[in-house]
Amino acid sequence: MFADARSPPPKVTPNEPGTANEPAAPNDAPPPLLECRGLDVRIESRTLVAGLNLQVRGGRVLAILGPNGSGKSLSLHTFAGLRAPTAGKLLIAGHPISEWPRRNLARELAFLPQNVEDPFPATVLEVVLLGRHPHIPRWQWESARDLAIASESLFAVGLKGYEERSVFTLSGGERRRAALAAVLAQTPRIFLLDEPTNQLDPNHQLEALQLLRARADAGAAVIVTLHDPNLAARFADDALLLDGDGRWRYGGVADILTAQHLSELYATRFEAADLGGRRVFFQS
Repeated sequence: MFADARSPPPKVTPNEPGTANEPAAPNDAPPPLLECRGLDVRIESRTLVAGLNLQVRGGRVLAILGPNGSGKSLSLHTFAGLRAPTAGKLLIAGHPISEWPRRNLARELAFLPQNVEDPFPATVLEVVLLGRHPHIPRWQWESARDLAIASESLFAVGLKGYEERSVFTLSGGERRRAALAAVLAQTPRIFLLDEPTNQLDPNHQLEALQLLRARADAGAAVIVTLHDPNLAARFADDALLLDGDGRWRYGGVADILTAQHLSELYATRFEAADLGGRRVFFQS
C-alpha cells in the first residue's frame, strides 16, 4: 500500500530559468507554470494538435484524454521539451522553454514516460536516486538529504524495504511505482506523467493519483494522460480532450468531461450518473 496521501508533501519552490475555457486567475497572480500559445503538435504530415492554448498553474491537475494515436504522449513530450512544437510557443514559469538550461529545467519539471526500460543492473534505491541528479553538484555524491528524499519517496509509493532489491526482480506494477518514486524524488514544480496508472492494480491507481493530487495541493502543477474518464473526473481540476485531427477541448472538468463530449471523442456512447455525489461515466 502507498503511504497516506493526506500527509502533507513538501512545498514546492521556484527555480530560476538560465476551444479553451481558461480558469480565472487574479491580476497579480504569478505566471502559469506551463503555458501553450497557439501550439501545434505534428507527426510527419499529420497534425494531431492545432493551435493549442492552455495554462496550467500551481495547485491544479490537468488530465489529458483521447483515443489511441490522438497525440497525448507526443503532447507530453513537447511539454517536456523533448521535441519542438511545429508551431506556437511553450512557456515554463513565464519563460520560453528554449531559454531554460537543461539542468535548471530538470529541477523545475519532471517527466514520467509511458514505458520505462532498465538497460543496466541497479538497485531500487539507485533508480530512485536518479531523480536527485539535477540537484547534485557535478563531481559530488548524493548527500544525506538526497538519500532521505529518495527513501521518503519509496515510502510514499509503498516500496519501503525494497531499497536493495534489484530492479530486475520487480513486477511490472512495482517497477512503475519505483519510476513514480524517482519522479517524486526530483521535487519539481511541474509533473508530466504519461499514463502513471499503467500496470497498476486498482488500489494502487487510486493511491498514485492521490499522491499526485497532494503534490498539486502543495503548489505543483500536474499534467497526466489517462484512459479512464472517471479517474480524471475524480482527481483533476481541468481536462484536455484530443481528437487526433487537430481539434481539442480544454477547460474545467465539470464543463469538459460530459457524456456528450466523451461519446464524440471515443466514437462510442457514454452516459453519466450520479453515484454518492460523484459523476460516473459508463459506456452504454
